[in-house]
Amino acid sequence: MRVTGVLRIVVVLFTLVATWLFASTYLKNTSMRSINAKTWLRSHIGPTTKTPLAPNKCNNRKPCPEYTFAFRIISGAANVVGPSICFDGNMIMSNVKNNVGRGLNIALINGTTGKLIKTDIFDMYSGDIKHLLNFMKGMSKGTLMLLASYDDPATKLNDEARKLFSDLGSKYASQMGFRDNWIFLGGSGLKDKSPFEQHLKNNKETNKYDGWPEILEMEGCVPKKIE
Repeated sequence: MRVTGVLRIVVVLFTLVATWLFASTYLKNTSMRSINAKTWLRSHIGPTTKTPLAPNKCNNRKPCPEYTFAFRIISGAANVVGPSICFDGNMIMSNVKNNVGRGLNIALINGTTGKLIKTDIFDMYSGDIKHLLNFMKGMSKGTLMLLASYDDPATKLNDEARKLFSDLGSKYASQMGFRDNWIFLGGSGLKDKSPFEQHLKNNKETNKYDGWPEILEMEGCVPKKIE
């Protein structure tokens, strides 16, 4: 009986050890297979986390379709905060770039390539209107003009300058007045009025600021000029 009891104990111990070794080896292999499977899946389907979408150009609310340029124009705030002009994802004029000032802030863009041609500031309160006239008369066909007013856009505007803006598609150039707010995108060679324009009269009854109307802001997609 004693021998039989000892044998039973040995058999039980052997069984337990064998079971433990099997389980240990199996679980290890299973774990490795699981890791290898995950690695294989990642290599084939990519990361499981979602890649953040890139913001729209000029931070516009909607993306622009192919063959168009995104833009955003913001007028100045009274005579305190300057305007800004963004085109095709590039900030062209702003306070940060230190290239804006009182009057009309204008950027000229190649309507086919979207490349910046030049920018300039024209003081319409105490500046010389000849500078603006020479600037506009030098525009070649197919050039886009982006304009944002700051403080006063109109005191020095004469009939010739107003006509040149109208020829670029402006509806409001002929009625622009002292300290009005104005933003505009037009182009040389347009046959119709531009759909990209906003104008707000200086009116002490409705002005948001003391002596100035509120800020104007406009965004959109302008078609590329096909040559």
